[in-house]
Amino acid sequence: MIVDENSNPFELGCATEVFGLSRPELGRDLYDFTLCSPAPHTVMRDGFFTLTGVAELEAAETADTLIVPNRPDIEVPRRPAVLATIRRAHARGARLVGFCSGAFTLAEAGVLNGRRATAHWQWAGQFRERFPAVHLEPDVLFVDDGDILTAAGSAAALDLGLHLVRRDHGAEVANSVSRRLVFAAHRDGGQRQFVERPVPDVPGESLAPVLAWAQERLGEPLTVAGLAARAAVSPATLHRRFRAQLGTTPLAWLSAERVALACRLIERGEERLDLVARRSGLGTAANLRARLRRETGLSPSAYRDRFGTGGGRLAGAT
Repeated sequence: MIVDENSNPFELGCATEVFGLSRPELGRDLYDFTLCSPAPHTVMRDGFFTLTGVAELEAAETADTLIVPNRPDIEVPRRPAVLATIRRAHARGARLVGFCSGAFTLAEAGVLNGRRATAHWQWAGQFRERFPAVHLEPDVLFVDDGDILTAAGSAAALDLGLHLVRRDHGAEVANSVSRRLVFAAHRDGGQRQFVERPVPDVPGESLAPVLAWAQERLGEPLTVAGLAARAAVSPATLHRRFRAQLGTTPLAWLSAERVALACRLIERGEERLDLVARRSGLGTAANLRARLRRETGLSPSAYRDRFGTGGGRLAGAT
């Protein structure tokens, strides 16, 4: 991770927490994480503190994944040395990550032209004016465009960080990291839920109770009507609350939770694909194959080979 003058401490903390800490509960470390800076003394945002004792910028030359600097003064040009480092990393095939205003850094380096990205909703207009060649998606928490990934606001750095852990190490490991963070392993919502709006006057509208109830019963035949009855609201009201709080629909949320459960079962060594489908509520092995490939880009066998605990093939997997 490159840290530069006026960088945000929060995103620095997010990256350190997700990628830099040892994981004794997993029996292994997930990443070799290094902080580097173009200067020996880096004054962080608003002069909160000065960062010293980190590696020089040259450390970024061998990174497989490079997190670029972000800061609140989006109009101030980035250091040429930092932009050159980002371009070289992109040219050699490194994965690039921008948190919040880090999308401006990536765009200034010229690596986002023709690519998809997101940035904080407050800066969407300015970003489009300055970088019209970038396909900005302002209504999502993060964008995964393959080798370049961007997160929207500051807290979305955690969403993107956990997504990278899930992509690199599987759902089970990502869930373990999220539990240690006490943070949701996957939020389906977008930035629309965070744009300024009046605070609702009606108390007790949290979806948390019904979500927890459904997560314990994913293998059962759940319906929107059943979820609404559990929440003691009409199906239309339930839809509105899902849209407002999660940025998705009840069925889409339910499908994503079932795929996540299927991934965990495969990672834990369950080899019977039909049993995985039944226990996760996906019904049939064919539906599981289709959903898993849509969500992860992998077949059940390929997913098990990459993230499973041992050898062997899933029965019925292709």
